[in-house]
Formats: sequence, structure tokens, C-alpha cells
Amino acid sequence: MSQCNIQRKGPGLDRGPAAPAHKLLKSSLLAAKRSFWRTLRMSRWSKTLPPALALAALCIVTASCNTSNTTQARFVNALQDTVQYGTALDINFNGNKYFSDIGFQEYLPATGYTTVPAGGSTVAALETGTSTQISSNNIFLNPGSRYTMVLTGFATNDADVALISALDTTTTPSTGKVEFRVIHASPSAPSGLDVYIVPIGSSGSLAPPATITNLAYPSASKYVTLDYNSNRANGANYTIFVTATGTTSPILLTQSLSAGTLGMGAIRTVILTDQQNIDQLNPLVIVLNDFN
Repeated sequence: MSQCNIQRKGPGLDRGPAAPAHKLLKSSLLAAKRSFWRTLRMSRWSKTLPPALALAALCIVTASCNTSNTTQARFVNALQDTVQYGTALDINFNGNKYFSDIGFQEYLPATGYTTVPAGGSTVAALETGTSTQISSNNIFLNPGSRYTMVLTGFATNDADVALISALDTTTTPSTGKVEFRVIHASPSAPSGLDVYIVPIGSSGSLAPPATITNLAYPSASKYVTLDYNSNRANGANYTIFVTATGTTSPILLTQSLSAGTLGMGAIRTVILTDQQNIDQLNPLVIVLNDFN
């Protein structure tokens, strides 16, 4: 843990020969008098400030001794068996609620991020509006970062619930480039997946290498950079195909994606989940806009 170190010169250090007792007494009385009047003036000054200004002044004085203890997160509910927990989840960090009423395949906040505790935390999922706990996971988040957190697995057993904490990029892509990252949060899909992201309208069968290879459950891929595709159909300019690792036959999922403009790149996070209360890969992915 970072600390704020304040160095002071202690009494009696590097003072030279000791002074006579009566001079030391006089010096001590003078110092005490000055300290008294300084404290009194400070007290009067603080009483004249509005509470908000007084608090701001205190924050300025103490800021150099504080370390960052928060980070940014967005939370995705990919826990498919809603029959076990109702319509939605509340998410607590260390007993305090940070996300409320997140339905299956939904995420909060709708845009941007929510400030949550950094460092080690216990993250609990509860049935919305109740104290009934569905799962509990211990995590560690770096301060001052951004995360996409995805709760997945099966609510029937706490041991079957996984919490993915994927560190998001804060780097703007180059002009003419787009970036994709895929999170495998589908417990019923093959444990290893290949993901092909190709320009929309591409002809012919899929050919290795895949854009993302052998993506394990539960995990997140790295960001992959692709050239911007200016060709669009119904607003989309890419198509995503998902196959079992080492094969080229799509398993149910084929979806169009939109990313980037001619003058600006874009970043997307794509999340694969199960279908609601069905042990099968969902044909609809969740797409989060990391940038543009």
C-alpha cells in the first residue's frame, strides 16, 4: 500500500550544545503561546467558511496523503438460469450495493462506468430487492482502471458461478483501425472457441486463422486490431462467426456488427452467453461500445 511520508526534523537533532535550562523554559513557553494563537485563528477561520468550502479546504490539505482506492466498472449479467433467481440481480461490493436490477443479458451503467472499490473486494449477487444471495466471488481490481465484469455460470450452485473481470483498454485506436475483444461467458458452448470477425459481405467459407483462437470459458480475449471496413449493409460492416476450436463450421451464432467510421476508429467488446434458461449458445451477442 502506498503511504504519504512526511519528513520532519525532530527536537534535539542537530541543535549543537545544550542551552541553559532557563532559556529552554522561555523558548518552550513562547512556542506554546504561538501554537495556541495559531490554533485559535484556524478555528475561527473554519467557522466562518460554509461547510462545503471547509470540507474542500480539508480535502486540499490532506490530498497529498491519500492514495486512490477506487476504480471504474460496468457489470453484465450473463447468469442464464433466471428461473433460479427471478428477473434480475443486485450487485454488492463488500456489502454495499453498486448495481441494481440487472436482468439477464443486460448491463449497467447503460453508458460509461460506475465507480467501485479498488483492491480486494467480495462481490455478491443477490435477487433484486432482497437479501437472498445467489453468488459470492472474491476479486482484485487495480485502482484508476476500467473493467468489464461479467457474471456467468449457473445460479443452481454458487460453485458454478464465475465472475470475469476484464481490464478495458483506454488507448484510442489509430485512424482506419477498429479493435474487437470477445468474452466467453457461455457455459454451455464448447470450452474452446474460435471467433471469426470478417468484413460484411465476404464470400466463401471460413478459412483459418481465426480472428481469435481457442478462447476458453470463462475468459476474455486480448483486443485484436482490424482494418476499418467502409462497406455496410443495414448499418453493419462486420460479421462474427463462432466455431468450436479447430473447426470452420459456425455453431448457431452468426451476427452482424457495426464499428468505426471513415475518420475515426472504434473499439467493441463482444460477450457470448447462453440462452435464457436454455443450455445452448445464444444467437445474440452483447456488444459494448468501448470507444466511438
